[in-house]
Amino acid sequence: MVLGGETATRFHGWRMVGVAFVVEFFAVGFFFYSFGVYLKAIEAELTGSRLGVSLGMMVTSAVGAILAPFVGRALDRYPIKRIMLMGAVALSFGFALLSRVDAIWQFYLVLGSFVAFGTSMMGGLASAKLVANWFQARRGTALGIAGVGISFSGVVMPPVAAWLVSEYGWRGGYLVYALATLVVVVPTVGLFVVNRPEDMELRPDGAAPQPEQSHADSIEVAWSTRQILHSRNYWAIALPFALSFSTLSAILVHLVPHASDSGIPIARAAWVLSFAAGAGVLGKLVFGRLVDFVDPRFAVWTSFGTQLAGLLVIMQQPGYAGLVAGAVIFGFGMGGVVPLQGAVAGLAFGRLSFGTVLGLIRPLQFSFNLIGIPLAGWIHDTTGSYDVAWKFFCGVYIVASLMVAALRVQRAPSVPAAA
Repeated sequence: MVLGGETATRFHGWRMVGVAFVVEFFAVGFFFYSFGVYLKAIEAELTGSRLGVSLGMMVTSAVGAILAPFVGRALDRYPIKRIMLMGAVALSFGFALLSRVDAIWQFYLVLGSFVAFGTSMMGGLASAKLVANWFQARRGTALGIAGVGISFSGVVMPPVAAWLVSEYGWRGGYLVYALATLVVVVPTVGLFVVNRPEDMELRPDGAAPQPEQSHADSIEVAWSTRQILHSRNYWAIALPFALSFSTLSAILVHLVPHASDSGIPIARAAWVLSFAAGAGVLGKLVFGRLVDFVDPRFAVWTSFGTQLAGLLVIMQQPGYAGLVAGAVIFGFGMGGVVPLQGAVAGLAFGRLSFGTVLGLIRPLQFSFNLIGIPLAGWIHDTTGSYDVAWKFFCGVYIVASLMVAALRVQRAPSVPAAA
């Protein structure tokens, strides 16, 4: 088989990891990591409430949660390239529309349509499914490397977003995002994405070919939605990770405003988020590698515990240096969440149902995100600080850690590489 003039004799899984890295950088960095930096500017122009702007994130998550089961099932059935391209175009158009809104309801409308559709089809589920298709024994490692794109975007985008806001306003910033997504993401996906190694007569992890074993004869099976929802492992994965995502999302969105409220200039405060994301790069690599070699529960517990430790430091309001230290500790633990969820889901349900499982987890995550981000904004508006919110989130991490004990999966056996 030939792809772009190149014979399909070399393992291309790491190329898919590179594509996922790029896609995650744009999907998460341009929206999530910029949102907190843009928050005050949008608040000043469209609404007088920080809660009001925070609800925009909730709108995007709500629509994404509704779409997720359908997107996940589609990723298991149809070409990933086609789905990712549709998402990239939609997200680009959504950013362009955001630069033109002049009322809060228009802001919500764009976030709940083009942005939600684009991020659901392009990043997250799609990139994780792509990587999971190409790896089994090294799935955690591969997902960790791909997920570095998320953390790298957190290092780069907060100061970039702060500069864009100061120079061109938040509207100009979103217009730049629209053009960049169209120019970079669309060609990257179109040129390099291959759905699975079997399409190139290869096997996951670059393992030695076994022509006598058909795809249907592999040890993996396709799970129905009913079987997944009745599985103990589904709930042992979905509930604790939903709690964790809700909490870390709220902390990241409100971390820059929290630093700014304590007198730190917004441009300097944005670097606190960058430091957290930078530590997340190392966290993704460490935890992604760790889950391939140890009891998956231990890897998850370590990630959650590190996030809790970082939040406890942030709560002490230790000044800029201490705030950076807390953000770094928190970011390191946070970095493990994305690769750990994908790796554990893959261990429990396999490649054939990977997209469906993650798609079914997303609505549950939204149910908790429905509380986390706007709750932190409401607490700030009501009390004038984030202290109560931080204490609540500490309790959430403890509960999530206890739930992980119900998980019953083992790490994947090693696969011999091709000679």
